[in-house]
Amino acid sequence: RKSEDKRKPSTSKNMRISSSFLALLGVASSAFAFNLQPSVVPSTNVASKSVQSALHMSESMEGFAAAASNEFETLGLPARPGRSLKIAIAGGGVGGLTCALCMLKKGFDVTVYEKTEAFQRFGGPIQFASNALSVLKEIDDTLFDRVMEKFTFTGTRACGIKDGLRADGSFRMTNDSLDYLWNPDAPADWFVKFPLKECADLYGLPYTGVIDRPDLQDILMDECKKIKSDFIVNGNPVVAYEDRGKAEGVDINLADGSTVDADILVGSDGIWSAVRNQMYNEGGIKSTSKDGKMKQGCTYSGYTVFAGETVLKTDDYYETGYKVYIGPQRYFVTSDVGGGRVQWYAFFAFPPGSKKAPSGWGGSTRDEQDDPEENLVEYIKSLHEGWSDEVMTVLDATQPDSVEQRDLYDRAPEFFRSWAKGNVVLMGDAVHAMMPNLGQGGCQAIEDAFVLTEELSNTKSTGKIQDALQTFYRKRILRASAVQFLSRLASDLIINAFDTPWSPHDDLGKSWKSYLTFFWKPVLQYLIFPAQFAFLYSFYPSGRLEEITEKLEARWKVDHEKSAEEAFAKADSGFKFDSGPSFFKKAEQPTTVMQARKD
Repeated sequence: RKSEDKRKPSTSKNMRISSSFLALLGVASSAFAFNLQPSVVPSTNVASKSVQSALHMSESMEGFAAAASNEFETLGLPARPGRSLKIAIAGGGVGGLTCALCMLKKGFDVTVYEKTEAFQRFGGPIQFASNALSVLKEIDDTLFDRVMEKFTFTGTRACGIKDGLRADGSFRMTNDSLDYLWNPDAPADWFVKFPLKECADLYGLPYTGVIDRPDLQDILMDECKKIKSDFIVNGNPVVAYEDRGKAEGVDINLADGSTVDADILVGSDGIWSAVRNQMYNEGGIKSTSKDGKMKQGCTYSGYTVFAGETVLKTDDYYETGYKVYIGPQRYFVTSDVGGGRVQWYAFFAFPPGSKKAPSGWGGSTRDEQDDPEENLVEYIKSLHEGWSDEVMTVLDATQPDSVEQRDLYDRAPEFFRSWAKGNVVLMGDAVHAMMPNLGQGGCQAIEDAFVLTEELSNTKSTGKIQDALQTFYRKRILRASAVQFLSRLASDLIINAFDTPWSPHDDLGKSWKSYLTFFWKPVLQYLIFPAQFAFLYSFYPSGRLEEITEKLEARWKVDHEKSAEEAFAKADSGFKFDSGPSFFKKAEQPTTVMQARKD
């Protein structure tokens, strides 16, 4: 092999609700078998450790000898001889930046190619579940600590499904029992609560919560620059590539017409990925079918979502994390996102392109809508006629010109096509985009980054790179596909199979779906949801973190209440809280998601 300096340049709607709950149970339970978290048992046998160390050294030397005999270049790490692996990452989102940091810490030579001209503060909060927090802790203690300083826990409090019609409007805290069946005065506000805290405690992990994307972005950028100051190239994305073959690397074509080379190209450039477009020959970025239901190999989920954010103190603000209000053919989600803010999402089963509000992801602006002057809050309220005053209170507190909309697309699992081809590999939304219902999109991208880095760090020669990429695919495909399935199933069930639950005391739920929803309640409460969240959290490379978790929760409660009360006081004194430039796209100006101005 020549040295590096002398190298030559060179469906139909998927995952439908036809899958039964039994299939769900099978996926959730069997997928535990593919949990990548090994049991870590500290050894006290010194002799055993010495033998293991000798064997490891022997294997390493054999690897080096094999590399030399095959004329492949030896790949090294800070504690291992050989040159650094050269990595190019397409896309500087959450997955791409996390992958860059993980690889930089292993000693790889990493460059990220990002399409935006400059990173600016943009977007709303992103959820990190317990599994993602475990990965962050394993990647870097400092990274984890800095994320925790900006974090808002939701999994420590009540989270779950509320009855969108029967919730009495007072934001009261009630239980989710079946008392209302025989007691007409018993509240029926909560349908089922999620066991987020219990499942995190099962593994001794930090609790699920949210962090603002701008804060997360700043942290990841800063930590990467500590290792390599020029690790990112802005305004010059990857548009194409040429794989030179085994051990020969890849030539990468950038938007400005220049070409760079690397040992590996990592496609982390989002759902409309240029890297995936070439690898899978998808016919062009965002190439769309005539009916709009397929776009660059991604399937329209059948749902569009409106998003908004406001500052609002409710009676349950400190007691609830996030709530899913269910009703006929739609659902409405609210979440505490810190600083007194409540973020909401309204999901509807509309055809693709039913644009009422702008969306950075769709590329539209306010004046491109059917009626730019339409009050979008009133429009969304009209779609929830007869729903609880709790939904109306949140909407009334939202400024109409801050509402945005996005059509939701996801992908079918790639069981028959690898995520890797030659020296190029896909990760995150670029290959397994999923519905947002479980908040696992970013979490799975972080898991990808960790597993890919671990696999490559064990690769001792350039001749083994392609094998390592295929091993990464095999290790991740089952778990990522199970999460894709569960995320889609959550939407399909709530909209297509769920309705206002039946009750003997009123006529709000009388359809067959209402009876079905009622009878599924104990199954969801005691079987489905515990199995689902136990599976999601079962990937925890950090091991158990009970002591850290307890300290973090105690500190956070004080900080959370302080910041929230400050925001509520500002609102009471006349400040008007505006949404930032976008929940779904990167801003053109450096603003935070929420900014206060004096009315």
